[in-house]
Amino acid sequence: MPTQHRRKRSPKRPRPVNPKLVLLNKPYGVLSQFSGEPDDVTLKDFVPHSNVYPAGRLDKDSEGLMLLTNDGVYQARLANPKYKVAKTYWVQVEGIPDEAQLTALRNGCELNDGLTKPAQAFAIDAPIGLWPRNPPVRERKTVPDSWLSLSITEGKNRQVRRMTAHVGLPTLRLIRAQIGPFKLAGLQPGEWREEPPVW
Repeated sequence: MPTQHRRKRSPKRPRPVNPKLVLLNKPYGVLSQFSGEPDDVTLKDFVPHSNVYPAGRLDKDSEGLMLLTNDGVYQARLANPKYKVAKTYWVQVEGIPDEAQLTALRNGCELNDGLTKPAQAFAIDAPIGLWPRNPPVRERKTVPDSWLSLSITEGKNRQVRRMTAHVGLPTLRLIRAQIGPFKLAGLQPGEWREEPPVW
């Protein structure tokens, strides 16, 4: 009688006894990983922990909140779009948004990789206590700039920049201010703090 071959399930990685969650304000020009080329500035230049990994990415030319954890299950919940964890960005754009542009951002933008999901979008004043960017944003004297708050629940490549460009508001500066319940809350560029995981 032929023996049946059962597929062996790979054992699940055990969750850590002491789960750790690190909040980092990633500066402009820093890679959102711990390794890179010799001249790259990476997370290892700021985070002293050796056992935490980023839950999601933030482009080199973007700034703001990153979450790092030693819990693979928790990392997946934070980063996977199916869990619809909201991410809020402060976006400095070229131009002054009108209601039609804000409505287009809220309803979804048809990008080359599909329609974005509905977002929260509204005009805001420049964030209080905002640090200067190094290098400074290149501004045009003849074109005004303004700030938006934009919240999304998915993570297409460079999505926020492509959304604002799609509605005629090119992004000049992009700062992630919040992921789920976690906020920058006073962290300066390069600073980090630990918080208890809440998922």
